Amino acid sequence: MTELGVPMDAPQPSIDPLLALTAKGMDEVNAVILSRMESEIPLIPQLAGHLISSGGKRLRPMLTVAAAELVGYTGGAQYALAAAVEFIHTATLLHDDVVDGSDLRRGKAAANIIYGNPATVLVGDYLFSRSFELMVEAGSLRVLDILSRASSIIAEGEVDQLTAQRKIETSEEHYLSIIAAKTAALFAAACRISAVVAGRSDAEEQALDDYGRYLGVAFQLVDDAIDYDSEAAEMGKGKGDDFRDGKMTLPVILAYAAGTEDEKQFWRDAIAGFRAEDEDLAEAIAIIARHGTVEATRQRAADYAQKAIDALSIFPAGEMRSALEEAALFSVARRY
Repeated sequence: MTELGVPMDAPQPSIDPLLALTAKGMDEVNAVILSRMESEIPLIPQLAGHLISSGGKRLRPMLTVAAAELVGYTGGAQYALAAAVEFIHTATLLHDDVVDGSDLRRGKAAANIIYGNPATVLVGDYLFSRSFELMVEAGSLRVLDILSRASSIIAEGEVDQLTAQRKIETSEEHYLSIIAAKTAALFAAACRISAVVAGRSDAEEQALDDYGRYLGVAFQLVDDAIDYDSEAAEMGKGKGDDFRDGKMTLPVILAYAAGTEDEKQFWRDAIAGFRAEDEDLAEAIAIIARHGTVEATRQRAADYAQKAIDALSIFPAGEMRSALEEAALFSVARRY
């Protein structure tokens, strides 16, 4: 057996069923995205398009479309709201790359490297503004409240992560609160808003919120494990970015807690920024492998993925529910 009780000889979980079931709806979402990122200022669609068209699966807006179908909503508002979700996510990525000084995003040169930091920040602001226009057009104060609240929680999470950077004393509890804000909040909102526009019960709203929130935590845990586990060609970003930035992610937190005194001193020096060369990254990966903290991080992610699956039990069995359950399994099994 493997994580989540999946037999060793079972097919690897895939996001393909979710992609297939949401394909038609995502065509509608993509049309909204393309029309709403247009501007008379040529740099805006050029820079925004650099990231938006760079090959991401658009999981967050896909969840909005999937959740709408799961609850039987056919009104059409989900497409504009899914585009708003994607604009919020894209804006945060543009801002993140400036803050982190990133060179790569989704396997391509990051927008800030090509266009510079000022333009990247301002286009991120433009996309945030567009997202709020789309929220208002939905005509639901509750949707506006959910997505605007998620946007402020994301910003709080990013600031919290920035202030925790290079602090070796960061606890697992603090780390989980950071990723619950900076990643899981938008997953949760993306799912919940479909139940809101569909007029579903509070219980179904909460179930979709829980699914998205647990999935978002699992997704970020695996992202943080991948930074010490996979090659940059798979990840689409530089391997060891978190290490060089002095971020206390769960693989490091667990390795520091389990380490010898020499290993603890290594982590203190590395997180402070004094051990940032390639050979230092290799040593960090070796220590993490020695204590099995990538595997432990993935197991934590598996626990959250199971909670996400359990949250869907309120809904009748069917293709979309199965696809969402498999997407949770995929979030843990992925290597990129």
